[in-house]
Amino acid sequence: MKRDWMSDARQIPDEVMTYLRQIAVCAVIEKNCHPDDVSNVLGVSRSSVYDWLRRFTIDGYDGLETQKAPGMPPLVTKEMDQWLKDTVVQKTPEDFGYETPLWTCDILAELLRAEFGIQVVAATVNDHLKKLNLSYQKPCYRAIERNPEEVKKFLEYKFPRIQRLAARLEADIAFEDEAGIDLRERSGGTWGVVGETPKVSVTGKRGHCNVLSSVTAEGNLRYRVTEETITAKTYITFLESLIADRVKPLFLIADRASFHTSKMVRRFVCSHRKQLRLYYLPSYSPDLNPDEHVWEEIKDKRLGRSTILNKPDLLKKLRSALRSLQENKDRIKSFFLLPETKYAAGV
Repeated sequence: MKRDWMSDARQIPDEVMTYLRQIAVCAVIEKNCHPDDVSNVLGVSRSSVYDWLRRFTIDGYDGLETQKAPGMPPLVTKEMDQWLKDTVVQKTPEDFGYETPLWTCDILAELLRAEFGIQVVAATVNDHLKKLNLSYQKPCYRAIERNPEEVKKFLEYKFPRIQRLAARLEADIAFEDEAGIDLRERSGGTWGVVGETPKVSVTGKRGHCNVLSSVTAEGNLRYRVTEETITAKTYITFLESLIADRVKPLFLIADRASFHTSKMVRRFVCSHRKQLRLYYLPSYSPDLNPDEHVWEEIKDKRLGRSTILNKPDLLKKLRSALRSLQENKDRIKSFFLLPETKYAAGV
């Protein structure tokens, strides 16, 4: 049975066709074969052989390689690519009248149509964004009430002063925060059949507790678990545990929660001034607090992925997770090496 490619050279793969052209030209040029004979043996037209000889005369054997068709010019040009990158990095959809700050490929496709008059699908936009070294990420949310000048003042003036004073008094610097831990909080994912959401059995019971913690750049973690609502009194109890049996003074940096700034707490700190000083982060700036990452570690990476049966089980596993993290000083030190917290790494 005769193969299709034997009667139609278009069926021959490009790489093989390149070799056939080179063999044909070699036969004519170097072995003095007649072009008609080469045409008959290879089953190609005489005009094809003479065309190959012409291409060889101009570019040598390299000119006999299969040339890919140029195809249609790209719909999204380099100018549009640069506009895409600048738009994603420097603006939000709200600047264009959308009621969301989050970019999607569908929104960008609409803007490309409005800006340049081209019709592209979201998948095309996605491909171009990846080539521009952009990726789809979970954003870091910042409160609109945040004052950039206050943050700048804290980073460039206030905190360096705290560091210098701590060095002079040989004090330790720690960052403090609190978090609620709920029995029904879940995180993480699992594998399953495509199109079928995996089912995981969990408790439907209610249960809640609170944790207060502090961390230092040296990798020290202190914490207190309580089932009570955190009040000024609860906070003072934690402060008392932090300064108990301390040799060095402690400079504690916290956010501006109401119980942190209460008169009761202020009076306590003033009465223990030789042991404790309390400073405050800029308003709406949790990203500046390395202690925030304790909760990411405990809630999201540990408890949120565990099977928890009831509140006693929650308390048991919470304390176990905290003890485990407390022993991992390198992990705690890493909380001070993030872009937003590395300013505190030298304390």
